[in-house]
Amino acid sequence: MTMKKRAFRILRNNSLFVKMFLIMVISIVAVSLLITVSSIRMSSNLFMETFSISNTKSLEQIEKQFEAYSFAVVSAMNDVQNNGTIKKVLTQKNQNTIETSKSYFDIGKQMERIYPTIESYEANMIVLGNNERLYNMNYSNWPVSWQGLRNHQITQNSFNRPSTLLYQFIPSTLFTDEPMIVATKALVERSTGEIYGVLYFPIRESQLKDFYEGYTSTENQVLLINDKGKVVSSNNEELIGDESIDVLTLAKEVESEEIEFKNVHVFDKDYMFMSQYLPTYNMYLVNLVDKNAVLNNLVNTKEILLISLGIVLLAVIVVFIISRRMTNSISKLVKEISTMAKHEFTKPVPETGGYETKKIAHAFNFMLNELQEYVELVVQAQQKQRGAELSALQHQINPHFLYNTLASVKFMIQQGNKEKATDMIHALISLLQNALSNVDQTITVEQEVIDLKNYVLINQARYGDGIKVNFFISPDCLDCQLPKLILQPFIENAFFHAFNEKKEGFVQILVSQKGSNLLCEIVDNGDGMEIKGDYTKEDFKEKRHLFSGIGIRNVHERIQLLYGEEYGVEITSEKTLGTKVKVELPLQKNKKDLKPNEITSFY
Repeated sequence: MTMKKRAFRILRNNSLFVKMFLIMVISIVAVSLLITVSSIRMSSNLFMETFSISNTKSLEQIEKQFEAYSFAVVSAMNDVQNNGTIKKVLTQKNQNTIETSKSYFDIGKQMERIYPTIESYEANMIVLGNNERLYNMNYSNWPVSWQGLRNHQITQNSFNRPSTLLYQFIPSTLFTDEPMIVATKALVERSTGEIYGVLYFPIRESQLKDFYEGYTSTENQVLLINDKGKVVSSNNEELIGDESIDVLTLAKEVESEEIEFKNVHVFDKDYMFMSQYLPTYNMYLVNLVDKNAVLNNLVNTKEILLISLGIVLLAVIVVFIISRRMTNSISKLVKEISTMAKHEFTKPVPETGGYETKKIAHAFNFMLNELQEYVELVVQAQQKQRGAELSALQHQINPHFLYNTLASVKFMIQQGNKEKATDMIHALISLLQNALSNVDQTITVEQEVIDLKNYVLINQARYGDGIKVNFFISPDCLDCQLPKLILQPFIENAFFHAFNEKKEGFVQILVSQKGSNLLCEIVDNGDGMEIKGDYTKEDFKEKRHLFSGIGIRNVHERIQLLYGEEYGVEITSEKTLGTKVKVELPLQKNKKDLKPNEITSFY
């Protein structure tokens, strides 16, 4: 506490310097911060513009890869469509074994001639005839049977759109060990329009990924999404096969608006969104750039902040030196004024320094001469302050008491016991009527006992009758006066702290006369505390950490403020044996308003 007061005094004595210094420092920091943020923002915007141009070119390169593959597929498709041998093999029926073997040999020769067109892409080529003929150029790539392929949905789609080359997505299933994109085209007899087979170009998603793998990273994702919103290929394997309608919508918006990129929020992140429509595939090639990750790799925020911090520190040091010189004379005056704390009221301060300092010193010396006339007023103010402290201590007990009581009432109402809850509410009303009335007045021991019984009723209704409470009140003490809420905090402490290990026990309240004093004792056989000897009125303040309740901590101080240091609280406790609290008050039988240290009125 002494260090805090000393620091506060130093701060107060140098308030002008502190204010000037803080204003300059805040200004420097604000300007530096704004410049730093603006520089980072401008660098980020410039980079994103440049990065978008670079990625647009990358998308164009990727698009060329897809177009090259599409051209190879179309070229191979046309060769198959125009090949009479393949058509003959796929339309022949009712052949014997020798003829069938010759047909497979013939179609194999033709397929081997056409296959190199797409072989470099590690794609496969399969032809399927309506006559149950199937020729697979790479059976290990896709070990599919005629029946399984004939009944597959991609074949049905080709039959439904015989004039269109379709690129269709097949997810990883028992039918295929990994996702595939299959280009399919129905083989049609031009003269009659009859479909005699289907041509397939399956390529694994991992091979398709080679078209753009070199342009991707963790922060730079590429997605190939079809017209249904399904991700058919991506460097982020977790997205493959997922439907993402929002990404498809964004891709269409970018295409229709003819913009290079768009800032979007998808997959729970902020991205720079670019897309390119692939008409041959009827798909969108989407590029997602994680803005935050890219900018973090680009801009070394830590380095920039350290540089800014160094500039700020250097500026602060310069400001400190200049401000200190400007306020030095005022600081000396403040040190002279600080001698008032030593009650050197007659010692004038030297009128030196600048013009402003001399004027202040002169005014201070004039004030010092007048100060003696107000000493008596200061003394009176201190007496009033002591009375205010008493009032504050009294009012600190009420909120603490009310909080715990309301908690008990709430718990009982939650139990649903209507009759007991009603009794508890009546008891609470009685307690509140007494506690919220004028706290500066005393009440009789009889009324205090009634209030304590109401408090006990509330707690026993909540916790049961395991804790028995007995009252032993001397009849000649019933009309004796005592301050409100003097005994209640100790009963509260017994209920909430004395029986944590023991579940049953007793609390006894004894009130009697001891000479010219009123003696109140609260005794329990609860858990007790590990303390040595008794805690008397003299050392109670140093040991008050033994009790956690604010009411208990304040009772002793309240009594001594009211009646003097010879009265107060004594505590005796022993582990497992219980605790005894003794409260001594002056004997008083006439009700009156309390005032600090009016002890003579109690004798």
